[in-house]
Amino acid sequence: MKKCTLVLLAAGILSSCSMAPTYVRPDAPIENQFPGNTDSSAKTPASEIGWNEFFREPHLKALIAAAIENNRDLRLAALNIEEARALYNVQWADRLPTFQVEGNTTRSRTIGGLSPTDSMITQGNYRVGLGISAFELDFFGRVKSLTDAALAQYLATEEAQRSVYISLVSEVAKTYLTERAQTKQIELAKKSYESYKHSYELMQKRYEVGASSALELRQYETLMQSALVSLSTLERQRAQTENALVILIGGKQIKDLPPPHDLSEDDILQDIPAGLPSDLLANRPDIRQYEQLLKAANANIGAARAAFFPRITLTAFAGTASSSLSGLFDAGTGAWTFTPQLTLPIFDAGRNMANLDLAEARKNIAIVNYEKAIQTAFKEVADALTARDWLNEQVKAQAAVLNSETERLKLSEARYNNGIASSLEVFDAQRQQFAAEQSLVDARLTRLINAVELYRSLGGGLTDSSVAKTDVQKEQPVQQPGENA
Repeated sequence: MKKCTLVLLAAGILSSCSMAPTYVRPDAPIENQFPGNTDSSAKTPASEIGWNEFFREPHLKALIAAAIENNRDLRLAALNIEEARALYNVQWADRLPTFQVEGNTTRSRTIGGLSPTDSMITQGNYRVGLGISAFELDFFGRVKSLTDAALAQYLATEEAQRSVYISLVSEVAKTYLTERAQTKQIELAKKSYESYKHSYELMQKRYEVGASSALELRQYETLMQSALVSLSTLERQRAQTENALVILIGGKQIKDLPPPHDLSEDDILQDIPAGLPSDLLANRPDIRQYEQLLKAANANIGAARAAFFPRITLTAFAGTASSSLSGLFDAGTGAWTFTPQLTLPIFDAGRNMANLDLAEARKNIAIVNYEKAIQTAFKEVADALTARDWLNEQVKAQAAVLNSETERLKLSEARYNNGIASSLEVFDAQRQQFAAEQSLVDARLTRLINAVELYRSLGGGLTDSSVAKTDVQKEQPVQQPGENA
């Protein structure tokens, strides 16, 4: 009997097949090239450029490292991986029988009218041994398909955590760059306010001696107060940005950081080539996440199909049994039971067919989500590439505008001091020069944030180039979904 049981168990394990459709990756619904003149001969993909290599500023590197260690969103994503791994292990355990030690006792009393001897009988039954409870012989791959689906869900959760990792790196960088731009604009606003205040005080003295009109005085007062409004607004915005940055890096300020760099310096970020659109399929964790969800939906179709076929379960016990507790382990008390059970659905009011339709509908939804993720990634890269060229030109043009406005202000002040021009001309030149300074800072910030977005959208920011592999990149020794036994 034991040999027969082992043979049946081995047959159930080894003969299980999968009724899931053969997985075929859908074609990418995008063009073969990014729009515009882009360099597609990237020797090093962005995904292989470590964030501490792409971001060159030591201050920013320290912030990103702190965020990776302390950010709660990243911790939550890592815990979700642990949850998904545990669920997969629970599902995988159904593919093997569960052996347990069983022990039970039964006591019964039969009244005289129902007993064969017409006298009251008290009976007892004691049993202890090794048992198998309702183990399914997976001939049609139902359990295997569910296991494959659980594995794909687990791998999708890993990819989701990698997406969070990349997003965190880019978000810290963008928030920091925004704070640096606001700090620079505050410096300019303070400088402009002091300059306007000095001009206002001079104009007030001229007004007191009758050398200027009240209109000119109020115009300079408006310019001074407008600069104060800009300064207050920028101070508020920077305080909010600093609060957001503190939360990103873990909720506490970091002391003894290296001095920050100015946005005008060229050593903050590294330039990266675009590569080919097909690289996105291998380098973007969000795309790989949706592909794993598609594989899970594909495996669930196999489980739904297997529900139409018979289910064979085994329940067995081997041990000792006795009518008395004291004789439970005496010689000749060996006992066993073997209970195979076959269940074949005949009428279920269309439940199995509805479950199959549901599984196929969910697979179609997963296909659309996968294709949409590819298109979204393609658009993000295309937008960043398009903006990169134009932003470089914008910064150059805005720098030229600032130089022109600065020269215009000097000429206007000289003309005013010589009595050739009115104070209105100087007033307008000062206002335009201040606006040009702020616009140049905005343009530089936009260019840097665009570079960060391009790096993120190409799948960069996951690795640290100082180590071979981070914890989030360690491959798990698990079976890949979709493989038939």
